Amino acid sequence: MSYITALEQIAKQTGCEYKLSEPMSKHTTFKIGGPADIFLEPDCEIQISTALRYCHDNGVRCYIIGNGSNLLINDKGIRGCVIHIGPKLSKISLSGENEITCMSGAKLSALCQFALSHGLTGLEFAYGIPGSAGGAAFMNAGAYGGEMKDVIKQCHHMTSDGKLESFTSKKLAFGYRQSIYSLFPSEYCILSITVSLAPGNPKEIKCKMDELYSRRVSKQPLEYPSAGSMFKRPQGAFAGALIEQCGLKGYQIGGAAVSTKHSGFVINRGNATCEDVRALIAHIQKTVFEHTGYQLECEVKQI
Repeated sequence: MSYITALEQIAKQTGCEYKLSEPMSKHTTFKIGGPADIFLEPDCEIQISTALRYCHDNGVRCYIIGNGSNLLINDKGIRGCVIHIGPKLSKISLSGENEITCMSGAKLSALCQFALSHGLTGLEFAYGIPGSAGGAAFMNAGAYGGEMKDVIKQCHHMTSDGKLESFTSKKLAFGYRQSIYSLFPSEYCILSITVSLAPGNPKEIKCKMDELYSRRVSKQPLEYPSAGSMFKRPQGAFAGALIEQCGLKGYQIGGAAVSTKHSGFVINRGNATCEDVRALIAHIQKTVFEHTGYQLECEVKQI
């Protein structure tokens, strides 16, 4: 029996929705990616643990995705299993004084709105980041001087062999756009996060959220599919400024282009392939290094 057939049977037995040969272009903000062998959409921990244990015990590659906002997936697709932690796992609730627990499939914007509705401040920086709560913890998402490490108190996860665990903030090994989860991506599936915030004035919180969102809209090419900032910020410089300095604003390979609005973004101008994007990334890195001496490192995860 093939692993696809076995996982299909497991999905049926546990009541987990699934799709075969599902185009990953439907599940990434880049709108790029070939078909996954089997695509699972669980709505409970049992469905996740059963699939994870099978993959762990049988050597099947298993990929956990959220909103797909920081992914570039190969045109040939994914050989293995994809587990989508999405809207079916998105409950948000108060869990203590000034604390919110959020299932990892919830959109980060929804978490920010929940905090606003309860007069809690500290998450304004995250409003408009196009990812899920789990994805934000995975990569320590940040913007405008704030990062998830500033607010996350605890993360609950499932190990690759189906065991439930949790890490407090000290054990999460947060760094610039990284966490223990990104360092060991095949070892954990984030189930929920708990954030610790502070009481605030709802009008002031909303004003700050609106201000930062307006800045995002005015400066970022949100009208095109992309994976957000393509490169990590190099020490002592800004990736977008270096790319523009090298005359690459608007440079295009196939359907992939450097945004003319923000040079730190690579956009899908239409029918871009993964190979188009990879070729453009390589050209940018080579050109920037030759002209400035900076080696740009990708922030976007490539599968």
